[in-house]
Amino acid sequence: MLDVNRIRSDFPVLKREIKGKKLVYLDSTATSQRPRQVIEAVSKFEETKNANVARSIHTLAEEATAEYENAREKTAKFVNAKEDEEIIFTKNTTESLNLVMRGWGEKFVKEGDKIVTTIMEHHSNFVPWQQLAKRKKANFEVIDIDEEGKLKEDELEKIKGAKLFAVSATSNVLGTINDVKRLCKIAKDEGVVSVVDGAQSVPGMPTDVQDIGCDFLAFSGHKMLAPFGIGVLYGKSELLEEMDPFLYGSEMIKKVDKNCAVWNELPYKFEAGTPSVNEAVGLGAAIDYLNGVGMENIRKHEEELAGKLLKTVGEMEGIRFFGPRNAKERTGLLAFEVEGVHPHDVAALLDEEGIAIRTGHHCAMPLHLRVGIPEGTNRAGTYIYNTKEEIDYLAEALGKIMKMLKG
Repeated sequence: MLDVNRIRSDFPVLKREIKGKKLVYLDSTATSQRPRQVIEAVSKFEETKNANVARSIHTLAEEATAEYENAREKTAKFVNAKEDEEIIFTKNTTESLNLVMRGWGEKFVKEGDKIVTTIMEHHSNFVPWQQLAKRKKANFEVIDIDEEGKLKEDELEKIKGAKLFAVSATSNVLGTINDVKRLCKIAKDEGVVSVVDGAQSVPGMPTDVQDIGCDFLAFSGHKMLAPFGIGVLYGKSELLEEMDPFLYGSEMIKKVDKNCAVWNELPYKFEAGTPSVNEAVGLGAAIDYLNGVGMENIRKHEEELAGKLLKTVGEMEGIRFFGPRNAKERTGLLAFEVEGVHPHDVAALLDEEGIAIRTGHHCAMPLHLRVGIPEGTNRAGTYIYNTKEEIDYLAEALGKIMKMLKG
């Protein structure tokens, strides 16, 4: 079980007041807050070990390099990669997915090939494949959802015969938890390369890439207690070896003369330029924190909060929510619309109550068009530091807003 009160004491920002009201932070789906342990780990590195990595042999440089590679090792263990070299550090999930598109897709997708994704994808796992298909004159197919926000079973046939299949482990709008293990097996059995967007799943539930069977997995540190500016791409080493880098220069080069260049070994082949060392240290500290809490415990807490959202906000008259009706089938977020009220107005009025939510398309415009909400939705996203009482407060505030606006 999570000791939420103890956890909350680790997050300095939760002591803030917004417009005279206690902060209720329900925007963790966009960005999580950071515990003191992560903040202090980054600060300690910058105060005592700040140096560039893999370049010099002086003490600070060697200590910085050790910290950086220690973060890679922790990350590999966190998702159960076979080797540390299968972990590439990037800026964020978006860069990780674009790295696959540029490094693997540009090289291996040919005219007439098929690329498949789903309508529930974040733009970062939709637009790169859409644009690759246009450039390569490949076919771009999209798996639809049913009325509860789950992938349509009869459309999974689209995966067969594809060159690449890209899917989110969980939707950042619907909250839907996709059975990526099953989907990746379908892809593997058909010889299809699978790319999983784990930006929303890795922070909130156990992740084992060996069990999932994916070829690539992308996620971001800032959604799992770490600083901005650090992302991760897991890739099977044999695929990474055959890929081309899409950024050139600095330590990604092993040898170069005026006629040719030879790339460095994995993972450095894909880490051109000076990396975000302090952010990687922060990611390592965040992983330590999450491991200390326990990913199974985090998932259970998330499920409880999802159930609370469904029973309070989801059942309010005048509110329509999106995604599965069963808390076990979704993450701890709820995207909803308030009948007759623009989502921006709802978010602005909630801010007056000290409540932070996300509003808009959540970088998933095709999905919003699919469900008939072109102006966007409101989204409350919970994490390890949120309580059921905060969800009650959200429901109470929404009730006040609807009464005020509708008379």
